[in-house]
Amino acid sequence: MPVIIFDQVWHAYSGGTPFETVSLCGLNLEVIEGDLVGLVGLPGSGKSTVLKHLNGLLQPDRGRVLVDGADTRDKKVRKNLWMKVGLVFQYPEKQFFEETVYREVSFGPRNLGLAEPEIDRRVTEALAMVGLDRPGMQQLSPFRLSGGEQRRVALASVLALKPRILALDEPTAGIDPASRKKFFQGLKKLRDDHGITVVMASHNMDDVAALADRVVVLNKGQAVLAGPAGKVFADFAAIRGAGLELPFPCEVIDRLNESGFGIEGAPLTTEAAAEEIYDRLRDKNYGSGDGRTF
Repeated sequence: MPVIIFDQVWHAYSGGTPFETVSLCGLNLEVIEGDLVGLVGLPGSGKSTVLKHLNGLLQPDRGRVLVDGADTRDKKVRKNLWMKVGLVFQYPEKQFFEETVYREVSFGPRNLGLAEPEIDRRVTEALAMVGLDRPGMQQLSPFRLSGGEQRRVALASVLALKPRILALDEPTAGIDPASRKKFFQGLKKLRDDHGITVVMASHNMDDVAALADRVVVLNKGQAVLAGPAGKVFADFAAIRGAGLELPFPCEVIDRLNESGFGIEGAPLTTEAAAEEIYDRLRDKNYGSGDGRTF
């Protein structure tokens, strides 16, 4: 059974004016438990709106959103939904307010009224889950950490509440490639080791291609393409039709195919693309110019 269902969901923002901006237009979407799903689309396509519906910050104007079979329009469901669905906003480090990493990560569990030993255990466990368990880390100021470390502290603050679902809005925006790689390694480990379902909105197609099991392409509030990452990104025309760029490996393959290479599918990483190109060159028995062949 899907852990998340959007059933003909419509949502519009009025902004305090008589004019409405329609963000979701009859959206249908399903997420299976344990999946790592990438939401992609142009700004205004509805990605952030989808995430806010997951933990009840927004409710549908029409249609329904089900999380674990419970309707988020029900106030009783929304009351505890924030513990089940951990939402990490874009640039979450801007919301830090505590003096130490420990106090920042322990804020949520403490608000649950947990005993101090349980709070200590959750903080230690959450920081270990994001790779920030080195000695002395808990007493550092979160404001003095690198951008990548700050992002992981923000994630640990949510994980300390033990959510079953993570909703991430542009989680690697503004951080360097090395930190981004570590962050994604941590996400995969969370999914693989703890069974956490992840829904991630991102404008970075390369990140989504390398990370996600399934991809949903949003355009004007509708899911115009959805399925396994390899299948979605193999539909080059549909990706471009939604105004998006192809992931770099797919772009390379597409341009080579225009020259007659005939490579099928959509390799999602640079390494996979390189293997496909090498195999194709070997099959064609191209010469190297010095008597050798591939």
